[in-house]
Amino acid sequence: MGREAPLEVRLVSWRDHYVGLWAYDAQGRGTYELDLRLLDDPTRLWPRRTVHRQYTGPEMAELDEACPRITVELFPGGKGRRTEQPQGERGPMYVTVPRSRDDERWVDRPVFGEWPLLSGQVHGLTEPLVFEITEPAAAAADGGELAPTTCWCPPRPAQPGPIGELFRPGVRVTDGYHPEMTIVEPRRIGTLRVPSGLLAISGPDIDHEDGPHLTVPVPPGEYALEEARARHGYHCMWEGSEVTRTDTMAVRVLVSEAPATSWRMALRPDDDLRLFVEDEISGFATDGATGCFADAGAWEPLLALFERGLIQGDPDLHPDAYEDISDSMYLLRTRDQATGGELAAFATTGDGTYPVWVGRSQAGEVVAVVVLVEGMPELLPDDGTTTSA
Repeated sequence: MGREAPLEVRLVSWRDHYVGLWAYDAQGRGTYELDLRLLDDPTRLWPRRTVHRQYTGPEMAELDEACPRITVELFPGGKGRRTEQPQGERGPMYVTVPRSRDDERWVDRPVFGEWPLLSGQVHGLTEPLVFEITEPAAAAADGGELAPTTCWCPPRPAQPGPIGELFRPGVRVTDGYHPEMTIVEPRRIGTLRVPSGLLAISGPDIDHEDGPHLTVPVPPGEYALEEARARHGYHCMWEGSEVTRTDTMAVRVLVSEAPATSWRMALRPDDDLRLFVEDEISGFATDGATGCFADAGAWEPLLALFERGLIQGDPDLHPDAYEDISDSMYLLRTRDQATGGELAAFATTGDGTYPVWVGRSQAGEVVAVVVLVEGMPELLPDDGTTTSA
């Protein structure tokens, strides 16, 4: 066709249930992105996400923030959203619900070598096209070596990062704002009773008609509540000198003293990792910068005590049922007198969705449940540069 830029690129990883497709215009700019997922039916693909960029002229750069675009995201069960941005990322945004049934959304899975050419349809091409097929570099047989940074990888949900290190004194990290922070001894605030054996993690300020957002099975018992803290120095404009402060990085329920050898993000009942896009998170939502750990078996009475004490300010609550916690990211604790189950509420640094990380031992047993109250920090090696965990 006399052009150096590709018409279309497809990246396929059936092991990861993923097909990515990109179409390009005559200037080599990406105009269409299509994210397809292989779910339970091996003959069909689900169009998880589609992006259509409409460049205003040949002089507009690829991925220009001002480029008009339409993004459609679809989820099984009739859910989805269509986002139109006629002036690009910084202009107005119009969000609607796609008007189509699930059975109209599926795409037939082509057999190998018979993929329809989206870019051919877009450009109205009729002449034969040249295909170039490449195989990814083979990984080490034992999986011990990482793929090169230039090697393509399918989308992955958010990864845990150095969670265990946040509770290890002496470890050096950065949060991106403070160049160097040093982890200090975890602070133990108290304990949480979970007699039902089901730990709830949720935003207590959100409508809970279906119960808590997340639950994690643990052995019935009483577990330590702790804060991960980091000390750092900075120049205080008001004092005109260097000052040192200690900030809370995360809160956790310590289920066991055994070390965590793996960390996984806790999922809601309807979550499907096969549909997650790059760095997507699942977790509990809050509109009041508040989360909580609680005994799921006594969720309703514990939540009612939380609302009476913190929201309504009921002065008649018995101290055995409601307790304020001072000088901590933990705010309060409520106790259900009938079951002995407890709820401990903690502050976050803002509204939104917070992932919950579950640490497991070598034997696969839950040893800790952690919530980062802000973002995921990066480890600092001995030479002071950042490193991925």
